[in-house]
This record gives sequence, C-alpha cells and structure tokens, in this order.
Amino acid sequence: MKYFGIALLTSLCLFSACKEEKKTTDIITQKPIIVKKQGPVALEATDNTDAVQWLGKTYTVEIHRRSDKSLPLTRDESGAEYYDNRIEVKIIRPDGTEFLNREFTKQSFSSYLNESTLKDGALLAVVYNEVKDDHLLLAASVGSPDAMSEEYVPFVITISRMGDIRIERDNRLDEIPEDVQSGSSETDDEYDGV
Repeated sequence: MKYFGIALLTSLCLFSACKEEKKTTDIITQKPIIVKKQGPVALEATDNTDAVQWLGKTYTVEIHRRSDKSLPLTRDESGAEYYDNRIEVKIIRPDGTEFLNREFTKQSFSSYLNESTLKDGALLAVVYNEVKDDHLLLAASVGSPDAMSEEYVPFVITISRMGDIRIERDNRLDEIPEDVQSGSSETDDEYDGV
C-alpha cells in the first residue's frame, strides 16, 4: 500500500508536469512609474499692440513679454521656481520707423525693490497706460511669479517726446484710505479699479 501511494503520487506529478498549459498572447507586466522632476515654470509669452494718439499723430506701441532662461530663476511663496521675464517695448512712428526700442528686466527697477523681491520676484508686466501732456505712460509690475498671488510692486514708466525714459514707483495705491486697503466693505465700492 505504501508503494501504491508513492506510485500514485509520482504518476500525478508526472501527469501534471506533462500537461500542456494554455498559451496566451497576453503579456502581464507592471508599468514603470516615471517620476518627472518639475523644472522651472515659464510664464506665458504675451504680445500687445496699441494704436496711441500722441503728439498729434498715431503711434503704435508694441510690448512683448518672454521668459528668459539666461536670467536668474525666481521663486514664489511656496518655493516653486520660475523663469524671469524680459519685456521689449517698441514705439513705432506713423511712417513705420522705430521711435524707441527698449528691453526691460527686473534689474531695470532694482533701485525700488527690497532684497526679497529683487531676489525672488519676477518682472510680471509692462502695459500701455495713457498719454499725459506730451509724455507716454506705461504701467509695470514686479512681484511674485505665481499668477494667483497679489504681491507686486507697481511702477510708472514715463517716455518723453525725445525718447527719455523715467521709472518711478507708482504710489497711487498709497493714497487709498487705510480702511479701504484693509478691506473695509463700507468704502470699497468708491475705489473700485484704483
């Protein structure tokens, strides 16, 4: 009986070893997990063109913003890295010739920036604002590169009829009463858009 059990066990082993397995064309593997290191973020490139009545004629103001990888990286409040921007301002005369072609970086505003903004802020924007007397005024801002942030320093760029450029910090926000700056709902509507 003992040999019968061993013989039966051996037969079963041989039978199962010789049994043909079903073949399938399915290949089962694990998909590798690829962890991408997120590099610096580039702010969206912008191109703005405005036809401006200035000095009795129609001038064209072109403003182009581009990320510049040659500039030092900036960071938002969470530490995420961003490329800083270079902004080109062109003013074209009515006859198509160039009146002004100037590039701005954050360094153009450095004398007005604190150490933290100078280190981690980015040049966010330069836009046409208005003509005042015989000067063309542009608005500019330097601040946190995070689009959701409201931290920035506003500037006014004044261009004379001779092409001279003056940069000043825009202090109009400093003229808003303190209760409005702190968010008091009683007078907020009076200063919308300021």
